[in-house]
Amino acid sequence: MSKIETVTCERLSVPLHTPFVTALRRTTTTDTVVVRITDSDGVTGWGEAPQVWQVTGESLAGAEACVSGPLQAVVVGADADGLLPLCRAVAGAVARNFGAKAAVDVALHDLAARRRGLSLPTFLGSTTHRVPTDVTLAAGDASELAAAATGRVADGFSVLKMKVGTDAATDVARVRAARSAVGADVRIRLDANQGWTPREAVRVIRALEDSDADVELVEQPVRAEDLDGLSWVTDRVHTPVMADESVYGVRDLVEVIRRRAADMVNVKLAKCGGLSVAGTLLEMARAHQLGTIVGSMMESHIGVGAAASLVAAHGTTVTADLDAAWWAASSPVVGGMSYDGPVVVLPEAPGLGIEALR
Repeated sequence: MSKIETVTCERLSVPLHTPFVTALRRTTTTDTVVVRITDSDGVTGWGEAPQVWQVTGESLAGAEACVSGPLQAVVVGADADGLLPLCRAVAGAVARNFGAKAAVDVALHDLAARRRGLSLPTFLGSTTHRVPTDVTLAAGDASELAAAATGRVADGFSVLKMKVGTDAATDVARVRAARSAVGADVRIRLDANQGWTPREAVRVIRALEDSDADVELVEQPVRAEDLDGLSWVTDRVHTPVMADESVYGVRDLVEVIRRRAADMVNVKLAKCGGLSVAGTLLEMARAHQLGTIVGSMMESHIGVGAAASLVAAHGTTVTADLDAAWWAASSPVVGGMSYDGPVVVLPEAPGLGIEALR
């Protein structure tokens, strides 16, 4: 019987080709902790824990401490083929620390798929290795957004995710500028990243509805903890409202469903703790007629490859939000996922198909 032998961590900082700007932060790098789990047969699985202070509150140092401490303790020495009990042990080993738990959970899934000689999408039940994605337009003024929108459409993207919420007074004009630049055939969705008050959200969304801006959905318009406000907004606009930062795990989604606080939910591995929980969230949402999407933090090709594998297996009701690794100036790994225009291409090699760090 093969056993888990080692769990290692390594910090990684990946330069971006363009600054990534939202209502919460501005960054020029993807900063993450790469986790590798190796069994007694020499097979290695990969995962990562991204640092996103303004969303999860987790740091690189905290993720390293969590992985090399309590998570390593429940993994090392365990049966390498016991994926389900291993993932349960990881989920219950510590409170919160979702990014660290996601890194270990994904690495365990990658390891399990590699041990069976299957790609991760196939291991999860998929028959496809291609997943369409949107692309984000970083926050900026109207002219900058119009130019960025035109450029991304020229790159082949037909679904644009605009970052708004930095200034409610000018958000409508910026969205309309982007719409005018790309025409009617391109889908535009908005992400306010908690940047509006409930009243601002309703005012902006209604103004966009009245101006025929044709917005596909609005993501997390208000503060994550303000479910009353989220529900208030959802009840007063026609545009679908999606919960993101308001939903980390199953209990959060149950509360959103109970309150009818949103029309959709964004599932992210580093926010919920990994593939095990993410699959449950997608199926829960589907059972309660909530729309679904799978997104990512600013992660490298490791985390985005895992998230795309989840989409390939479970599907979502709208195009996935998996452009995080597209922002990287170059891939930090040998092998793994790649982009074919607006499509995430997953390798058919075992697991995530990652061979080494560059």
